[in-house]
Amino acid sequence: MAGFETQCEADIQEELVETGVVNLLRDHDLRPTRQRVALAELLFSKGHRHISAEALHEEAENRSIKVSLATIYNTLHQFTNAGLLRAVPVDGSKTYFDTNVDNHHHFYVEDDQKVIDIPAQTFTVGMLPEPPEGMEITRVEVVVRVRRKS
Repeated sequence: MAGFETQCEADIQEELVETGVVNLLRDHDLRPTRQRVALAELLFSKGHRHISAEALHEEAENRSIKVSLATIYNTLHQFTNAGLLRAVPVDGSKTYFDTNVDNHHHFYVEDDQKVIDIPAQTFTVGMLPEPPEGMEITRVEVVVRVRRKS
C-alpha cells in the first residue's frame, strides 16, 4: 500500500506542476499544447538556469518526450517573445536561453561553453550612448567572456 501512496503523491505532484505550467503559458498568451507544456516543465522545474536548444532536446529525449530540434527552437523563441525566457547570444551561432528574465548580465566560460549570471549588484553599466531620434533603450545586455588562466 505504501508504494501506491507514493505513486499517488507523485502523480498529484506532477499534476500540480503541469497545472502551474499550463497557467503560466496561458498567462503569457501561449496555448498550452502538449509539447509546450512538456518543454516548459523541463525548463522551469529546476530553478533559474541557462540552456541551449540542443541541451534541452537531449533532456527531452532522456525523458522520452518526442519533439524535434526545430520544434524546440520554435518553442524557445515563442517563450522568449512571450517574456518567459531571455535569449543570451554568446557567438554568432550559439544562443543560450535564461529562465531568469530579470535584468542582469552574464559570464560566458569559453572552456566549458557555460553561461553564469553576474550578480546585478556587482556590475553597473554607465555612459550609454544617446539612442537614435525617436528610439529608447529597452535593455542593456553584457556578456563577459572568460577562460581559465594558462
